[in-house]
Amino acid sequence: MPPSTEPATRTYVARQPILDLNERVFGYELLYRHEATVHRRVSDGTPASDSVFTGALLDLGLDTVTGGRQAFLNLTRPMLLGHIDRLVPPDEIVIEVLANVTVDDDVIEACRMLHDKGYRLALDDFVPGSDAEALFPYVSFVKVDVLDTPVSVARSLPKELSQHGIGMLAEKVENLATYHHMRMAGYSLFQGFFFCRPMLQEAMALPPQKLAYLRLLAAMNKPDLSTCEVERLVLKQDVSLSLRVLRSLNSAAYPIRTEMTSIGQALLLLGIEPIRRWVSAWCLAGLNGSATPELATLALLRARACELASRRLSDIESSELFLVGLFSLLDAMLSTPMTNAIERLPLSDGVKHALTGGSNTLRALLDAVVQYERGDWDDAIATAARAGVDALSLADAYTDALRWVQDVTRGV
Repeated sequence: MPPSTEPATRTYVARQPILDLNERVFGYELLYRHEATVHRRVSDGTPASDSVFTGALLDLGLDTVTGGRQAFLNLTRPMLLGHIDRLVPPDEIVIEVLANVTVDDDVIEACRMLHDKGYRLALDDFVPGSDAEALFPYVSFVKVDVLDTPVSVARSLPKELSQHGIGMLAEKVENLATYHHMRMAGYSLFQGFFFCRPMLQEAMALPPQKLAYLRLLAAMNKPDLSTCEVERLVLKQDVSLSLRVLRSLNSAAYPIRTEMTSIGQALLLLGIEPIRRWVSAWCLAGLNGSATPELATLALLRARACELASRRLSDIESSELFLVGLFSLLDAMLSTPMTNAIERLPLSDGVKHALTGGSNTLRALLDAVVQYERGDWDDAIATAARAGVDALSLADAYTDALRWVQDVTRGV
């Protein structure tokens, strides 16, 4: 019998942060698609919604994808009328009722029952005057697409719906100006990548401590780093960094029962990689300062995903891909153009070229990871293919990076 030519079954799962008024992560909307629906959108009402439970809840584990925060899940009509309450408890998810779900008696009754059981519901892509208004007694959030909704309407909705006690979520907020306008209008949750955009300041000199963190980050991620160099670099930074790294290592789930009291002892017991990861995480936290905390998490996720996706490319140093992902949000963290942010860093020409928008394999892989995290599946797959990385490798890299980031950022 000839081998099957059918592609392997696959679920693509990514996440998009939802931030509160303090620009901290309130939850993540799970973006997902089954490989069999490559040219169809989840919102078409396909069975792709079913795959989120096998891909995110069962295979990955919901906590891995969301870090213990709320998971916003898009449900098609069959799932809404099915038995979602048997799969996940109400305190872990927010059920999004898609805009193309016909609101009839069955849907109203399903939402009422879920509400009575403690589940929180959200109306996705809400349009004023639509049949979805019949669900107001049972929903906790209304999501408004601020790109597709007239500005005057989007701004008036929080006041109009305030009598219902519904939380307002502005989605597709792609720049800081829109964020500030929607915040002033009365929205309390925000979804989009506005926080990745730098609020540029002219001629801003980097404080010495931030410059030291930048140099340490670059040095710690060199491919030929030795244990002696690691110990010297960490101890040279400051005592507090050593203490934070040691506290993280001692609290993490490592198979070492002996309490580690020095960086040298940790290197002997665990090797370079765990120390490299924790130092990178703490350096990013220090660099990020007053910026949105999710920036540092997202930078680590991109770094690891880029590194893992490049493993099968013989002509690319995976450590360089790690740096490209790690520094991809440096302009937003430091509120300065990327050229200024990296000018004094000991980075290769290829890494600098990629970070400043140049065209090379490093940049292509970063773009593929960014497109993947946004749920632009077709673009991500095509971009990765141009860099020599197949769709399965990209998906595996992203999901493995989610697990890694969950471990590394715990306690940071």
